[in-house]
Amino acid sequence: MAHVTISQVIKNYGAVRAIKGIDVDIEDGEFVALVGPSGCGKTTLLRMIAGLEDISGGTIEIGGKVVNGLQPKARDIAMVFQNYALYPHMKVADNMSFSMQLAGASKGEIKAKVEDAARILNLEPYLDRYPRELSGGQRQRVAMGRAIVRNPKVFLFDEPLSNLDAKLRVSMRAEIKSLHQRLGTTAVYVTHDQIEAMTMADKIVVMSEGRIEQVGTPLDLYDEPANLFVAAFIGSPSMNLLEGQVCDGGVRFADGTVLALSGTEGFETGRPVIAGIRPDTFELAERGLAVQVNVTEPTGAETQVVGQIGNTPVTCLMRERISGRYGDVLHVLPQGPVHLFDPETRLRLGTARAAIVN
Repeated sequence: MAHVTISQVIKNYGAVRAIKGIDVDIEDGEFVALVGPSGCGKTTLLRMIAGLEDISGGTIEIGGKVVNGLQPKARDIAMVFQNYALYPHMKVADNMSFSMQLAGASKGEIKAKVEDAARILNLEPYLDRYPRELSGGQRQRVAMGRAIVRNPKVFLFDEPLSNLDAKLRVSMRAEIKSLHQRLGTTAVYVTHDQIEAMTMADKIVVMSEGRIEQVGTPLDLYDEPANLFVAAFIGSPSMNLLEGQVCDGGVRFADGTVLALSGTEGFETGRPVIAGIRPDTFELAERGLAVQVNVTEPTGAETQVVGQIGNTPVTCLMRERISGRYGDVLHVLPQGPVHLFDPETRLRLGTARAAIVN
């Protein structure tokens, strides 16, 4: 296990700066997820930690030691790749032990570590099989087993579940999280799927265009997004964002609807704001925001209503079994916090609570 410190790290590709002075502190034994859209720099940052990309500026420390100039094999890390990267001509046991064989470990040590990793990952029945004889989930477990036998200071995961089907991804999320809790090794996990990050990580680093937007626990980011990017990125379905102006006792939206709020007393009347409302906070109300229905998507436990308030698209996640059709109007009120953002700086100004709609 090891503490990982990333200080003012920069990565340039010619004249293009892909990573723009990033600072991240990863505690010993912590599971940290790097999330963001494609091209945000999360995989580049992971590869710099691994030593697969040169660092243009700043420092990376692993276990208190600066590793900028060290080769990957000297960093005491293990990486699990998106495409498994298994040797097709080797059986599972040989795939798992290959790095130990290269390092000259004894047969007894190799056998003990492979058997231990196989027991942890439920791979004992498959040690004599070839990768082609395994399912996608089993291959991914073999890739993790290959990392475990090295007993590294840090595990690095590069979108390891993206090639799996939806059901298998859910079960593998639980397996990786359980594995981390048992081993207690520091882990850095890259994904574009914020649900993976929310369900697995102790801490999430949200990235955009080579910068960090916010760092915090999953619930910190969900409950208190620092800006509009984080608000829209974290949460599924994403937060509804409605443009309006502060009025006496609330916010007036573009269609003239007024959402009465407690908590806006300190804002100047007429100030432009963007109100952020989580889809799952909406409940049906006799007097509420008028949502014109475009489509309803029942899932059994809840119904997702996709529609619009005025010309603004909105999504409502309702516990009620609603059978609305295109053109129907539902009246809803948010029962959770309403986040207020500045349209220019895009920063969160504060939160308020809904009362009634006029």
